[in-house]
This record gives sequence, structure tokens and C-alpha cells, in this order.
Amino acid sequence: MEISQIDSHNPPIIAIPHYIHPDDYLALERQNPIRHEYRGGLVYAMNGCSDRHSRIAINLLSEIDQHLGDSPCRFYGSTVKVNYKDEFYYYPDAFVTCDPRDRQDRYIKRYPKFIAEVLSSSTEAFDRDLKFTDYQNLDSLEEYVLISQDTQRVECHRRIAADTWETTIYEAGDRITLTSLDLEFLSERLYRGLD
Repeated sequence: MEISQIDSHNPPIIAIPHYIHPDDYLALERQNPIRHEYRGGLVYAMNGCSDRHSRIAINLLSEIDQHLGDSPCRFYGSTVKVNYKDEFYYYPDAFVTCDPRDRQDRYIKRYPKFIAEVLSSSTEAFDRDLKFTDYQNLDSLEEYVLISQDTQRVECHRRIAADTWETTIYEAGDRITLTSLDLEFLSERLYRGLD
């Protein structure tokens, strides 16, 4: 298990060539069967995922479901959006919110405490960099987890101060601790049923 810290004081700046208003994006999402993510005026079609990606996400959601039971917290998969102001709308692979304000809208949640992404070769760089930077704007977020498909490796980023995150890396044989959920389980449980 490795631990390191990230100082997120200086997020990267990107140019936006074609701006789409968030209201237009939301109208597109209501009418289109293909899911899209939105970031700073740009709209991105979602890629399909592999069977490994899907199984890992299901295994994680199963662990969360069993742990949360009848608690007031709610967990969601990749069909519900997480939003911050007009800046982004993302579909995380898994997330948990315990904030009662997130019960007002059935399609968009704004106060997650835990977010997880299963890494894919096409999205890994984005998930690690810009998406993580964006998620740090969510004051409610306590943990951001990145799960590898190809090896038993889980990176858990925990907020320890307003602009400082601590990273713990779990590998095969380790017990994964999700502090924000008070949940612990063997890393092998995420990788059950993979071919």
C-alpha cells in the first residue's frame, strides 16, 4: 500500500472551441438514447465499455449495496449524472450521496461523497487528470477511486484538506478501505467473475 499527496491549487486550463449552453446539453440528453458527458461547453459521447469494466462496476456497487443496507445514503451507477454548477455533467461508474438535497432531482446529483471510475484505455488520462480536477470542486466529495481493469490495482484519493488529497494504492491481497463509506473489503472482491 502506497500513500502520496496531491496539491490541487493550480488546475489545468483548456481552450473551448465550440460552446454549448448547459440547457441545450440537458435537452439533448433528454431526447437522445446515447449518453453524453458535458464539460465547460463541450459535449462528449460516452464510449461503450468492456465486460471487465461492467463486471468490476457491478462488483463495487454490490459491495456498497450490501454495506449501506437501509441507510439514508443512496448509491448510483453510470446512468445518473453528477453535476457542478454549469461546469460539468458526468456519469461516474459508481457514486454515493448522503445529502437529502440529492433526492430532489431523479437524473442529476450534486452532493456526492464518494465517486469511483473504472479505468479504460480511452478514458484513463481524462479520469486521472481533468475529471479529477473537476470533481475536486464538489465540496461534498471525500473520496475519488480509480479502479484498473487489467491488474488488481485501486487508487483511492481522499480529501484531507480543502485543496489537498492523499492517495492510497491498493493491490492484490490488500484490504481496500473506503473511509467515506466506512467500508472495507478484500481487493479480490472487485475482480470476481472476470474471464
